[in-house]
Amino acid sequence: MDRTTDPTDAAQAGAVRTVLVGVDLGGAHAFDPTLDELAQLAESAGDEPVARVVTRRKAPDAALFVGSGKADEIKALVAEHQAGGVLFDQALSPAQQRNLERHLGVQVADRTALILEIFARRAKSHEGKLQVELARLQYVATRLVRRWSHLERQRGGAGLRGGPGEAQIELDRRMIAERIKSVKARLAKVKKQHDTQRKARAKSGALRVSLVGYTNAGKSTLFNALVKARAYTADQLFATLDTTTRSMYLEGLGQSVALSDTVGFIRDLPHKLVEAFRATLQEATEADLLLHVVDAASPQLQAQRDEVERVLAEIGAQDLPQILVYNKLDALHPQPRAMHDWIERRSGVLAPRVFVSATVGTGLERLREMIAAVAAGQPLQPPGLDAAARPPIAGQSTPSAQTSDTA
Repeated sequence: MDRTTDPTDAAQAGAVRTVLVGVDLGGAHAFDPTLDELAQLAESAGDEPVARVVTRRKAPDAALFVGSGKADEIKALVAEHQAGGVLFDQALSPAQQRNLERHLGVQVADRTALILEIFARRAKSHEGKLQVELARLQYVATRLVRRWSHLERQRGGAGLRGGPGEAQIELDRRMIAERIKSVKARLAKVKKQHDTQRKARAKSGALRVSLVGYTNAGKSTLFNALVKARAYTADQLFATLDTTTRSMYLEGLGQSVALSDTVGFIRDLPHKLVEAFRATLQEATEADLLLHVVDAASPQLQAQRDEVERVLAEIGAQDLPQILVYNKLDALHPQPRAMHDWIERRSGVLAPRVFVSATVGTGLERLREMIAAVAAGQPLQPPGLDAAARPPIAGQSTPSAQTSDTA
């Protein structure tokens, strides 16, 4: 449960019984009243959710985030379920985390620390491990004060009034800063290597297609189905982190395109993690076409779509042409009226939508045909529109786009 330790050590310690806490701060903040996604994240990190607490506040309490009354309620649940930790669905300040741990008597972590731990466990490539290490160092650097209570025995020399452990904390901050600098330099070298590889693929003239989408939408399963690869897949959040690129042959076109599977997005993805994974996400920014994979059976479909669009805008990929791939058709009830239609994106641009089941294979042939059409130079536009009425592909406004997002 200690989200700042080595993830392999945490994994060996066994599942920790955990209480989940969500705070509704109003319409301006994303909130999951069921805490289902937090539970999935906890299970992905090896924890066992045993209780859930949902509360509402106008603003976070400065000391305990939830206020003393609710904190007492959480403490009672911890004792009742013999829990070893508490997970918050929102980001906590270092002071709030420290105060909660003292009040509750167990370890406390927030959503950011949880995501960082999962990324640390799942990263396999050299680049992925460096990216996760950078994000974790940047996170821990702001929270050193809560990890150094053992230094309170240290005191300054005669005539000095420095706080307990002050010199040691400053030393550790300096060491972390130097490590961050070193990791950034190593990542820059890896980025140069990947830039060379991307330029080589661009010179080949093959269409570059990237899979993007919310985590657990089925990107890797779809990737395997399209290119007959064996990328790791699992029904869990962030099953894969490292970008994989394969050649996909299109029979109707008689040529291949380069298809890349990228890391999934999630609500409240830590900004530092987006920064650290910018080299990986660059695969999406330099694509000619994005396949935005959506879990068609998810009750949070629209919120997940919006979050992906937000991150795409953050990395500068919002204007790239998209095909919306509504996956998990086999789990969708009722079935859609049409297997292929057009839908409006947040920018007002119309994008083609196709329903598929990556596990069963339904709709994949239609998706290949759409990719082949783009590779052949055909514009992504509804049939029957002339050039004047054509919805633009590069993020301009569209005169009429009234397509529903419902199936």
